Amino acid sequence: MNISVDVMTFGAGNSLLMRAPAVLSALIKSFTQWFTSKPQQIYGAGKSTHVQWLVRHIEDQGIAVVHTREPGGTALGEQVRQMVLAQPMHLKTETLLMFAARCEHVQTVILPALEAGNWVVCDRFTDASYAYQGGGRELGNEAIRVLEQWVHPHLQPDRTWLFDVPLEVARARLAGTRDLDRFEKEGDAFFERTRNAYHERARQHPERVRIVDSTQPVEAVRTILRCQAQELVIAWKGGQSPAAS
Repeated sequence: MNISVDVMTFGAGNSLLMRAPAVLSALIKSFTQWFTSKPQQIYGAGKSTHVQWLVRHIEDQGIAVVHTREPGGTALGEQVRQMVLAQPMHLKTETLLMFAARCEHVQTVILPALEAGNWVVCDRFTDASYAYQGGGRELGNEAIRVLEQWVHPHLQPDRTWLFDVPLEVARARLAGTRDLDRFEKEGDAFFERTRNAYHERARQHPERVRIVDSTQPVEAVRTILRCQAQELVIAWKGGQSPAAS
């Protein structure tokens, strides 16, 4: 099963600012093709805390989980991550680097884990490219679609959680926590476009994407995740499609 988690934070950055609402996507897929997409979240939406808890919760059900992230997840991917977050570059270069890292990640981490019968929980996946490059940077969806079909034509998350928080909330949570990266230094309009793109993905794929109000207390968010994750576990053990849960 493949679970994806994306977090968007509104604002100019990740630390003090945020990117867009958060999408908690976890990649979870078994040999029978269950893919619970990556944990994705917006900066300041509490993704990291929730994703770590989600992984432990799934493992407590007796399921082996591979927890990974994008950009990153491989030695090559982590190098790309450092470049993309720190170095100015053309939008097409940025997008191609993201998908180059994703290709390596899919081929060397995600697919082998799924074929071994593990669930994969991935912090961000291709929804993030539609949101940040397609929406925030205004590249549009067509180029993203072409690259998606080339890099992972038959692989999609079974479930994606989007942790959503308003810009001012994300900024307050991230203020003074760390230095901002290149994305986090973007202005409010960038994060508004990114958030809108995430929400459009949710409207296009309601069977997969679940929006979670991350302004709620941690325990309230975990109650939502616990119930929805348990539905996936029951469906997986029963051999059902995740869309049926």
